[in-house]
Amino acid sequence: MAEVHDKVRPAPVGAPASSGWWAVAAVSTGIFTVVTSEMLPVGLLTPIGDALQVSEGTAGLTLMVTGLVAAISAPLVTPALGTLDRRIALCGLMALLAGANLLAAWAPGFAVMVVARVLVGIAMGGIWSLAAGIAVRLVPAGSVGRGTALIFSGIAVASVLGVPAGTFLGELLGWRSTFAVIAGLAAVVAVAMAVLLPPLPAERAAGLGGIARLLGNARVATGLAVVVLLVTGHFGAYTYVRPVLEQLGRLDAALVGTLLLVYGIAGVVGNFVAGAAAQRSVRATLQVLCGLVACAVLLLALLGTSAAGSAVALVVWGLAYGGVSVGVQTWLMAAAPDAREMASSLFAGVFNAAIALGALAGGRVVDGFGAPAVLAWAGALAVGALVVVALGRAPARR
Repeated sequence: MAEVHDKVRPAPVGAPASSGWWAVAAVSTGIFTVVTSEMLPVGLLTPIGDALQVSEGTAGLTLMVTGLVAAISAPLVTPALGTLDRRIALCGLMALLAGANLLAAWAPGFAVMVVARVLVGIAMGGIWSLAAGIAVRLVPAGSVGRGTALIFSGIAVASVLGVPAGTFLGELLGWRSTFAVIAGLAAVVAVAMAVLLPPLPAERAAGLGGIARLLGNARVATGLAVVVLLVTGHFGAYTYVRPVLEQLGRLDAALVGTLLLVYGIAGVVGNFVAGAAAQRSVRATLQVLCGLVACAVLLLALLGTSAAGSAVALVVWGLAYGGVSVGVQTWLMAAAPDAREMASSLFAGVFNAAIALGALAGGRVVDGFGAPAVLAWAGALAVGALVVVALGRAPARR
């Protein structure tokens, strides 16, 4: 994030630069794994609902529960951990994530699945918050921006590839085996972190009072408001994208998986395009992203009766939403350059609360009015986000 100039601590003396980058890669993979775990039910709602004997709207609550717990735990984890070495904390949280996914794979009923998803939420909130400020301790001062971007790319890539990957695995192996595979990946990442991360003694932690004061920053508040509107709308629709595609276009499961993979590839492209564009003008970048998300969900409502029309809409949607995480993260880092860790904790908390709200509200729309109706609702929220970006306080250019 070239436009943000923070005071950073250099990498440990004598530590090869390459070892720091391997550690950053391990943390980024951990972020990818935890966000993929969170969103895994999206592409598996139908088989999960059938197996646990609940409706698709109720099955979608597995995403809501995880997001809500992560939203609560994100700003609390740093003070709760106290002086515990952050390497130990990250490894422990990854082990918790592995156990939670194994519990989900075994779940004989919906109640056990909810418990598993609560544990995923705790792990997610903790890992996301701790990872936000880790790059400054792993790489040389001049590379902190690139290191932080690489860590947060795990969120962006998981957001656009986690669902299609889970959908494909679900079709090949079944939804229970898919959760077990992600559990294995979490265990491997925990071992990698134990090997690659240096000791990370706790630094002075910001209290809850500091986080509350940061909410008074108009630029930070604007960025968080955009997250609430845009992410709520996105997940309100995307959580139920499989039933939407099945109902509108009468598409089979294999074709849905292919279309979600197309969405994922477009999203990865959008992530890097938006990341570069946000360095030039973060307000303009977010305006474009909000507008494209609104257009995409409305396009899907109009063109989703055919596979080709669905593909066009999903490509636009993927390109737009793929850039949201890096775009908002750039906004917040520029809005609070001297409080990066606090801003990232707020970002994690609000982002996951929006996921929970989107899944909950979207489920009510789906159960009450049918899956296609959720697209219009999501489009309206994306338009609201566009208005906030246009009228709100933007970070100063540097």
